[in-house]
Amino acid sequence: MRPHRTPAATRTAVCAVAALALLSGCGAAGGLKSAGDAQSAVEPKALWPELPPASSAPYDYGEGETAKIPGIRVTGGDVRRLDPVTVAQAGLKAKTDRDSGLDELPDGTVRQIKACRTAPEDCPVLPPYYRDLTGDGRDELVLGIRMPDQQLAVRVYMPDRGGLTRIMSTYDAVISVELAGRDLIMRAPSVIPGYEYRTAWSWDDRQRAMLPTRDEILRTPEHRKAPRPKRTPTDPATGTPAPSTDTPSDPDTSTPSDSATGTP
Repeated sequence: MRPHRTPAATRTAVCAVAALALLSGCGAAGGLKSAGDAQSAVEPKALWPELPPASSAPYDYGEGETAKIPGIRVTGGDVRRLDPVTVAQAGLKAKTDRDSGLDELPDGTVRQIKACRTAPEDCPVLPPYYRDLTGDGRDELVLGIRMPDQQLAVRVYMPDRGGLTRIMSTYDAVISVELAGRDLIMRAPSVIPGYEYRTAWSWDDRQRAMLPTRDEILRTPEHRKAPRPKRTPTDPATGTPAPSTDTPSDPDTSTPSDSATGTP
């Protein structure tokens, strides 16, 4: 959000108060200076007003979908006492209030979740994070579940009258997942080089669920841009690539550009 410009009348009043308090004018060093007149607001113009409004959404984004998690009791409303694997396993039996399909997991991932106790090395449930995303003074539980093709399912659970309710469920091939204030922000790659999608999910009191309140496509930050490939030197005599002096890298070793962040 761009910072708003202070109206001229307000700047004048602030200057007068500062002059009385500090016995110095606004023209002194460090004083307020006018940034010029603000541009006049332009009323939006409706295009093709004769078109009938759409009566249904073009696709289901999973927004507003919730599910009561069966068999989970939240003592004292403290989700930190819950075992994330138990929550993920119980969530496989949950019935959503509507069917977007975004709460479903691939069969292979479901089998791995069910086998988390016996095969913990293959368990796709990531370490949980906690944050008060609803503003009621109690933490919500944020879970990530690894899926094939480098996709990640992200789910948020809210303590609800002694039980547990899933208030967000989505998945994407994410660059990063972040907690910022009361927002959960997911960044995903774009087909446009140098750009990425940024979706902020926020609690909505009316819907009683997390909704994607901001969906943007932005330039990729400089610190996450991939370095340019180095030019391979050639032997002028033969024209073939010269041996590299760099240490060879292990092709099986990869370093993620970003990891999920939050308040553990």
